[in-house]
Amino acid sequence: MALDKNSKIYVAGHRGLVGSAIWSNLLSRGYTNLVGRTHKELDLLDATAVKQFFDAERPDAVVLAAAHVGGIMANLKYRADFIYQNLQIQQNVIGESFRHDVSKLLFLGSTCIYPRMAPQPITEEALLTSELEYTNEPYAIAKIAGLKMCESFAIQYGCNYVAVMPTNLYGPNDNFHLERSHVLPAMIRKVHLAKCLNEDNWSAVRKDLDQRPVEGVDGSCTKEEVLAILGKYGITPEAVTLWGTGSPLREFLWSEDMADASAYVLLNVNFSDTYDPQSTEIRNCHINIGSGKELTIRELATKVVEATGFKGELRWDATKPDGTPRKLTDVSKIHRLGWHHKVEIDEGVRRLRQWYINDQNR
Repeated sequence: MALDKNSKIYVAGHRGLVGSAIWSNLLSRGYTNLVGRTHKELDLLDATAVKQFFDAERPDAVVLAAAHVGGIMANLKYRADFIYQNLQIQQNVIGESFRHDVSKLLFLGSTCIYPRMAPQPITEEALLTSELEYTNEPYAIAKIAGLKMCESFAIQYGCNYVAVMPTNLYGPNDNFHLERSHVLPAMIRKVHLAKCLNEDNWSAVRKDLDQRPVEGVDGSCTKEEVLAILGKYGITPEAVTLWGTGSPLREFLWSEDMADASAYVLLNVNFSDTYDPQSTEIRNCHINIGSGKELTIRELATKVVEATGFKGELRWDATKPDGTPRKLTDVSKIHRLGWHHKVEIDEGVRRLRQWYINDQNR
């Protein structure tokens, strides 16, 4: 069944970085019959609650953008949480989608599903060809299981379930909490705070910590307490210290571009479009979503410093892990299917920094 403007679409994770952008994109396309639930309203780890939600709402389509996510630090520290929670979310949502005859499902994964040393740029066919990156292995295994669930339900039962694998995403509503954030929002916040300290702008520092406390330290704490906790995260008036060597190459995609790609695939791409019909084995039906362009973490940090106007030093802690040396997606499949990205990294860094500043002043 093709989706029309009256189709009921459930966006799981509609308050998150990608989910909120997908929600807005669908609205802009005229798809207004959208359903969303906050974590407080619906715990996707609770199988009974998920079943009751599907019984009541009976959506025509599902976008599974909900996930337990984080950066290198979180992935290393909370390995059990990352595999268990993501497997549970996927099991519950995909399972109930099947049981309730959902006509179209879009599953969002991550390019961390690919082997650590996959040939670059990474094609969809690189999946499961060698070992994963250790730092995010539990999360990657969960996402591989999710895309294989979609593929297997489609092959066995004819379900129209499509999986997309976005590269590193950033954009409005990003996670800027230093303990769990991804590389770009973490950089932007660290450099912003260092600039405020460098300029002795304590009112801005306190406003930042009131909005997003760090390990319980907020704007009401003493200067000594604030300097101690920020120093722990490499933030001082003189310098910002970032993890690793700065040498890994990374690809980034603006979250609203990802949302546009997701809506495009949901509305225009079927499972049957994702593989060669002449193949004797149907596999690797997922679709990479990215810009197809890369830069080093050091180059990215320099762009953030320039956009922020920080006058201090940029330092690197080589005792900390770099993660995968290089991770560039081959996006020829999504290009063949008719979608291309629009926002380049320089514009994106400026936009995200401005969003963060605006968010501080709301």
